[in-house]
Amino acid sequence: MSGPAEAARVAGEPARDWHTPLQLLLVGAVFGSSFLFMRVAAPEMGAGPLVGVRLVCGSLVLLPFVWQARRQLPWQRWPVVALIGAINAAVPFLLFAWAAQRAPAAVGAICNAMAVLFTALVAFAAFGERIGLRRALALLAGFAGVVVLATAKVSGLALGPAVLAGTAAAFCYGIGMNLVKRRLGDLPPAAAAGATLSVAAVLVLPLALAAWPVQPVSAAAWSSAVALGVLGTGLAFIPYYRLIQRIGAPRAAVVAYLIPVFGALLAWLFLGEPVTVRMLLAGLLILGSVAASQRAR
Repeated sequence: MSGPAEAARVAGEPARDWHTPLQLLLVGAVFGSSFLFMRVAAPEMGAGPLVGVRLVCGSLVLLPFVWQARRQLPWQRWPVVALIGAINAAVPFLLFAWAAQRAPAAVGAICNAMAVLFTALVAFAAFGERIGLRRALALLAGFAGVVVLATAKVSGLALGPAVLAGTAAAFCYGIGMNLVKRRLGDLPPAAAAGATLSVAAVLVLPLALAAWPVQPVSAAAWSSAVALGVLGTGLAFIPYYRLIQRIGAPRAAVVAYLIPVFGALLAWLFLGEPVTVRMLLAGLLILGSVAASQRAR
């Protein structure tokens, strides 16, 4: 059955796809809200317990996709899945949660955008993919943005340690995405995400239990932790991967530009966290470098 877009095409009028930009905005907003949720929950729960709750909730959401792909996941593959789960989920989640205890949500959201550049850098250094002059310059601009952000202060507090943690987390994503592409590329994306999150949950659980807070955790922190796992770690992957399948990875990469915007905006709206001139400059440098890197592809 033909829809309005098809009818417009037949009539010679340009078809307008309103669903794609709306879905991109929705996915960007959900991923960006993850840094708001971390900022609320991390100070009360601590990094380990927060990440434990996040991984358990996220893996439970995606577990049906893992079950559907179980024949593609024999036991021989699980050591590789465990390695990728540690690099692409457990370690970066812990680093971002640690950073959220010490810096505004916008800092982690801006650092997260570096994952796109690190993915290209790791592909060049470890797998011999061409990087090109434009992408090399983009990497330099991105690192300049990190330096600008690391030397900033908010309310008299230095952001350097949190920026280093967020940048290290983005670097882990860069390694992890290359490993997912080469070692789990035959799996449905949601199944690959669910499998790696499940193993990461098992790896982080002992740390989460050992560091479980003695003081009662507020309802706001619990709600944020569960929302972080269910929405930002589980459900958001489903429309995101569908976007990749429908419009391709390069167009879906626009989400990388939206995450810092929504991360900073939501933290400003709900937590009153300031966005300084230096943070804006760092964000422009990093997002501009990501845009140049994607254009080079």
